[in-house]
Amino acid sequence: MSVYVSIVLWNLKNSKATVEDLREYLRDYAVDAFSTLKGMRMKTWFADAEKGYWGAVYLWDGVNMQDPLSVSRAIEIIGYPPTSTSVFAVEAIAEGVSVIDSFAGVGRAFEEASAADPNPPAADPAGEPA
Repeated sequence: MSVYVSIVLWNLKNSKATVEDLREYLRDYAVDAFSTLKGMRMKTWFADAEKGYWGAVYLWDGVNMQDPLSVSRAIEIIGYPPTSTSVFAVEAIAEGVSVIDSFAGVGRAFEEASAADPNPPAADPAGEPA
């Protein structure tokens, strides 16, 4: 089966949007919306707030792929299309051993939101989060 990776990158220097604005977009909309795309195996967003970069890497099945623009609001928020886009055929994939069972709620967009929550989940007697 053919699998593809696509990379999109914005230089935010000409945008009113900040990385924090875009993290809010992830929490409030994008993660759930992109999770419905047919043919998309995974999307990983990345940023460098100091240098003003925002982007994403998609991993696509290669068949019956739904257009990501059908759910994306990034161009609307940022104010212009990505500065750079590329699509590549995947040569191989390795899955490592990780302590992360699921990617749900993983990433700085969610870490910062929970850090700002004055009422984090209580720990059970074993010290594990509830």
